[in-house]
Amino acid sequence: MIKYCTKCLYPETKPDLWFDDDGVCSACQSYNNRPNIDWQAREQEFHDILERYRSKDGSRHDCIVPVSGGKDSTYQTIKLLEHGMNPLCVTSTTCSLTDIGRRNIENLKSLGVDYLEISLNPKIRRRINRIGLKQVGDISWPEHVTIFTVPVRIAVQTKTPLLVWGTNAQNEYGGPAARSDDQVLDRKWLEEFGGLLGMRVSDLAGTEGIERRNLIQYTYPTDEELAAVGVTGVYLGYFYPWDGYVNALYAQAHGFETYPNNVEGSLGDYENLDNYQTGIHDYFKFLKLGFGRATDIANNHIRRGRLSRSEGLTLTRMHDGKFPWIYLGRPIEDILAEIEVSLDEFIQICDRFTNKRIFVCDNQNNLVKDADGNLTKLNDDNVA
Repeated sequence: MIKYCTKCLYPETKPDLWFDDDGVCSACQSYNNRPNIDWQAREQEFHDILERYRSKDGSRHDCIVPVSGGKDSTYQTIKLLEHGMNPLCVTSTTCSLTDIGRRNIENLKSLGVDYLEISLNPKIRRRINRIGLKQVGDISWPEHVTIFTVPVRIAVQTKTPLLVWGTNAQNEYGGPAARSDDQVLDRKWLEEFGGLLGMRVSDLAGTEGIERRNLIQYTYPTDEELAAVGVTGVYLGYFYPWDGYVNALYAQAHGFETYPNNVEGSLGDYENLDNYQTGIHDYFKFLKLGFGRATDIANNHIRRGRLSRSEGLTLTRMHDGKFPWIYLGRPIEDILAEIEVSLDEFIQICDRFTNKRIFVCDNQNNLVKDADGNLTKLNDDNVA
């Protein structure tokens, strides 16, 4: 049986999560420590960092902001504009961009920023989508890599040292620019935080006709190139009390568009609106770890008193981990067709990455599914 946090709904299968003697997870403990944080001092620290890296003569941008056009990157951009910064917003084109995603990108640009979009070779990217799905169970692998590599490459090319990301796992780390010692990024740091999931970019060369020259935008600059510019970065979520729901409200007040319905597999209308493949990505998280996007959102609400734990559990039972037959109105067959994967092949890949320690199996150790292909967890809460 899987152990769950006694305060929220995170299971012990979540990477880098641990429990105290009362069964409270480290994510809840981190949140409970927020009242002890001097947020005014942290905001001043953030202001000081911005002043340190602000262009003194206006000959370059003050910082680079990796963006997707989603609620969080819209919030990041607004906060930097409030600090009087002149950011260059940079994105690597989303793998399967939605119409609402494009509109939200246009809205972000309308806030009054310079915006640079790098469109990667779509033929190569689709092959990498397929490789990521088959090899590490992540259809969004190229997107997770290039949201780091592309902005860092632009930082080197434009000689703009400071990058401002949104948040890291527990918001306990301000980023290299907040260190008192060596503040320059290196490839080791980037590869630790850059979401490679154990699959190296160099391994792709020679696979499915991919050549090294096709992978330029997927690779980081050398340590020498990074050091020459002094490239560094900060996480905004360390300096402000990060809350995805509040970020969404903040973004909406500045023109961000939400979905007209609850997003499939979620508990709201404001999350992951830019990419049709996200439903598949979140489903694989459920298969591997036993929880998905709905649990993440429910936990954020539970910690802040907007939901009780029992209410959150009821909602996650309704929305988490359903087979992704449709996402943002697009059928799964159409989404898979873009990367030349059939539905039958997809189901086989799903079964291969499913953690059978979490789900009900028959006496032949085959996964038990209902008529819609949905799995049943052995337990979705602590068992007395």
